[in-house]
Amino acid sequence: MAKRDKTSSRPRNPEVSKPLRKPNPDGAPTAPARSGPKAPPSVRKDIPAAPSGSSHAFWESKRGVASMEDARDWLMARGIDDVECITPDLAGVARGKMMPAKKFVDNTSLALPSALFMHTISGEYPEETGEFRYSPNDGDLKLVPDLSTLCAVPWETDPTAQVICDLVDQTGVAVGYTPRNVLKHVIGLYEERGWKPVIAPEIEFYLVSKNADPDYPLTPPIGRSGRQIQSGQSYSIGGVNEFDELIDDIYDYSDAQGLEIDTLIHEEGAAQLEINLRHGDPVELADQVFLFKRTIREAAMAHDIYATFMAKPIQGQPGSAMHIHQSVIDRETGRNIFSNGDGGPSDLFHHFIGGMQKYVPAALIMMAPYVNSYRRLTHGMAAPTNCEWGFDNRTTAFRVPTSDPEGRRVENRLPSSDTNPYLSIAASLACGYLGMVEAIMPTDPTERTANEDGEISLPRGLLEAVAIFEGEKALHDVLGRDFVVTYAGIKRGEHETFMQVISPWEREFLLLQV
Repeated sequence: MAKRDKTSSRPRNPEVSKPLRKPNPDGAPTAPARSGPKAPPSVRKDIPAAPSGSSHAFWESKRGVASMEDARDWLMARGIDDVECITPDLAGVARGKMMPAKKFVDNTSLALPSALFMHTISGEYPEETGEFRYSPNDGDLKLVPDLSTLCAVPWETDPTAQVICDLVDQTGVAVGYTPRNVLKHVIGLYEERGWKPVIAPEIEFYLVSKNADPDYPLTPPIGRSGRQIQSGQSYSIGGVNEFDELIDDIYDYSDAQGLEIDTLIHEEGAAQLEINLRHGDPVELADQVFLFKRTIREAAMAHDIYATFMAKPIQGQPGSAMHIHQSVIDRETGRNIFSNGDGGPSDLFHHFIGGMQKYVPAALIMMAPYVNSYRRLTHGMAAPTNCEWGFDNRTTAFRVPTSDPEGRRVENRLPSSDTNPYLSIAASLACGYLGMVEAIMPTDPTERTANEDGEISLPRGLLEAVAIFEGEKALHDVLGRDFVVTYAGIKRGEHETFMQVISPWEREFLLLQV
């Protein structure tokens, strides 16, 4: 690959992370000056100008159209051959079907078997336990494209587009246990109260050397310096620059899909990076995280390395989180309801935190969904192990960043990066919603280092988290009972699969001593 032009607007000031792209006067992001290999066909720049007199504002849009007629023109203008109709399963993995663009715009019916949303991360179908049951006929669920998500698949060599789909049953009713519908249900509860939640996610991930044998530990990759990357690189611009060409490709792929990165930094771990997204609508931001994960993995593999969102991929290194910044605005006035007229924190602000403190331990399975997730939530690591809250205190689970009254928000620092973004955002907002509806008061904010006392006030493992999740009836109402019993059954199945694997620790300490 040819060396890239270094005039791109990645952060260069070692004191602070900067926006990846400087805004135009009208607020739209601009692409940096670039040189290098020609973009693949699906991100080509030779899109024809809109016809004279055309009112179609979507013509040059990189992301989203309003109707299937617009989609037809959008696809034709780009010479798109194929369309990937995708939807996140309960693990956040993209499932779906690919079809010719001509068939897509003809509204060809698409369906997936319901059991596809009832298998484990390893692809197995768990035993029916508790209230978890399979459909007796494994009937089809219909894919309904959300045309606002239509965009290019920039890493494909043939011109390809993708669209995120919702799932409905044969009567057209939304399937309550699918991730996008779970989040939409929670947002609907806010809407009934005249509220609109706003979120901004921060996603951490590791770059690692390719590893074909899962028995061997993951190792940091070789950077452009020719040396293996070391830890202790927090906010290091040099650490980011070790992967300049890969990051350039992430920018290009993101830009081609109409995805907006706010900032990118190097985190504490060896080759651990963090991407922050701009605040906005929860469903739209969950869609972006869903696509960003796919984008980053594809960009990394093109450079012969892996990108992993495991919560704890490397022993002795920090874990990876997906922090969620949350605020709520009044739908009529646009005012942040976390602030009073005088600029002080409102009762609803405190109730939101109170709900997080009371209900997040029960919803933790949606924010820490795998056995590996709980390796991150251990004493002595950077991740919180408590339900404390505080002002600008990163050792608490719920941090209130310094801001003006309009920007007052609550950061949930518990979710790990392995989480399904739709489910972790839904869980976090559901807990805050319950707090506001039930007028739950939080504890006093803490200024101490909350994760140094060795106390862990959260579930310590997957099975404990599942049991607490199933037992909290308040979550059944805000998340939907169908989802709760389905998700719990899958997680129990995943734990049983994990228990069949003998770990290196067991071979090392038990083989010759017990």
